[in-house]
Amino acid sequence: MSRPAEQGLLRYATSPGSSSFTEFLAAAAPDLMPGNQRQHDGLAPHGTTIVAATFAEGVVMAGDRRATAGNIIAQRDIEKVFTADDHTLIGIAGTAGLAIELVRLYQVELEHYEKIEGTQLTLDGKANRLATMIRGNLSIAMQGLVVVPLFAGYDLDAADPATAGKIYSFDPTGGRYPEVYYHSVGSGSVFAKGALKKLWKPDLDRAGAIRVLVESLYDAADDDSATGGPDITRGIYPVVYVTTASGSERVGNEELEGIVQAILADRTSRPGA
Repeated sequence: MSRPAEQGLLRYATSPGSSSFTEFLAAAAPDLMPGNQRQHDGLAPHGTTIVAATFAEGVVMAGDRRATAGNIIAQRDIEKVFTADDHTLIGIAGTAGLAIELVRLYQVELEHYEKIEGTQLTLDGKANRLATMIRGNLSIAMQGLVVVPLFAGYDLDAADPATAGKIYSFDPTGGRYPEVYYHSVGSGSVFAKGALKKLWKPDLDRAGAIRVLVESLYDAADDDSATGGPDITRGIYPVVYVTTASGSERVGNEELEGIVQAILADRTSRPGA
């Protein structure tokens, strides 16, 4: 951190502030905001595709591992799905560097609010905070460096636990949209959502929901060059997180390998399906 930024943070820390760390950072050291970071020349790597779906106990989110820069594969094992806190998940699509910075800032935003207020935001409040942060990056999005996250979580305040898993999508202006059952974002989202429409069922359990998401990413990779399919030779599988009332967990590669092998076996017997 630069000396002026340190001095700005010190001055702001001695004054009354809000429970929003984003507002604090914007006032004390605006140059550290994701949208104000200096961008490198040339094509910025982009990440796609993210999918999410609800199931009886909560919600699952998954993302492929490919980042592209034009027609080049910039990275084969990028991670695009993260835990925002114990019961919420965030997946990123768009300009990879900015998106990852946005996720880090959002994680601190939620932690800062809890420390200042002594309580957590509601799930709807968390989605609203994320929408505000996206809107703050509108100027740089107009330059083509767009970040479009997918947000999901377990609503601890839900009256019915069976409907506690919720999904929110956003647009580059900060518009926030609750989604029903499932959703996808990114360049392969059209193909992934088509698969989700056919595969998702209301009675899915944890294993079934994970299989549906992995299979939808497989279909997206089959038609979208920017979406990476499972790479068995390198042991690279989608990043998958599950969130329930007991918290969030990342699905291990051993479990994902078994799911991918089952999908490949089914597709081998029906290659056009």
